[in-house]
Amino acid sequence: MSYKVEAVPDSYAALGEGPHWDVDRQSLYYVDLESAGINRYDFKQNKVYKAKIEGEKFASFILPVENKPQEFAVGCGLRTVIVQWDGVSAVAKVTRTLFEVQPGQTENRINDAKTDPNGRFYGGTMADTGDIFTQWKGELYSWQAGGQPKAIRGKVGISNGLAWDVKAKKFYFIDTNNHEVLAYDYNQTTGAVSNPKVIFDLRKIRPEGPLFPDGMTVDTEGNIYVATFNGGTVFKVNPSTGKILLEIKIPTTQITSVAFGGPNLDILYVTTANKFDQPKPAGTTFQVTGLNAKGFAGVSLKI
Repeated sequence: MSYKVEAVPDSYAALGEGPHWDVDRQSLYYVDLESAGINRYDFKQNKVYKAKIEGEKFASFILPVENKPQEFAVGCGLRTVIVQWDGVSAVAKVTRTLFEVQPGQTENRINDAKTDPNGRFYGGTMADTGDIFTQWKGELYSWQAGGQPKAIRGKVGISNGLAWDVKAKKFYFIDTNNHEVLAYDYNQTTGAVSNPKVIFDLRKIRPEGPLFPDGMTVDTEGNIYVATFNGGTVFKVNPSTGKILLEIKIPTTQITSVAFGGPNLDILYVTTANKFDQPKPAGTTFQVTGLNAKGFAGVSLKI
């Protein structure tokens, strides 16, 4: 299979994360995590619009809010806040806090978060001081409109990689520090997840120095796509067998997350980071075409 990897123009983010494809606006939203940056790549215009959230330090994820075209849920520290943004202006503003997790644990922050197919929130926390790869102070949560955050899992290192397969009734989760992908049984009606099992162990790929799995997505055939933060690769994996079907090579090392998008949902968008002075093109968002696969669009958050 021959796939093509191209840079999205002017897409740089020092810590690019959280790609989310919005069908209505034919746009890819993503964040520049450590500078409270929120970005929108307009597919038709082939242009990235960038904003900073006033008065905030972090933007860990960005999720469009259902039926509110200028409202987004964004992770800022331990809070999930509602941000007002027109998708064009260079400044965005927090209007209110939706909920907070681990209050008082100021050495932690929210990391990756996504919506499940029903528009519920799932996301988790991580340590933000010291060696983040050797601490397990985080938790994984779910939240739905009208409720409080519910802890799903404790002792999480770096909460990452969330994906759902409705047909297989599975929820996939990555704790980066454990070098593995978990599959939970998933009840779409209630949102409950249970019975976690390891389905992909990245320690077996490179025993001399384990790869750090980061963001993740699924395609319509149920395969998972796992970004590796220190591996320059996105692995396409059959979650039933754990077999690697394809290694998608990206021309930089720190691959943070992946999401399908484009008019036909057949372009894999890949965010990357430029931590600790990587050479160019670190921090660029890439588009991968020719994969002969399709994914699912992002789901707006119901609040």
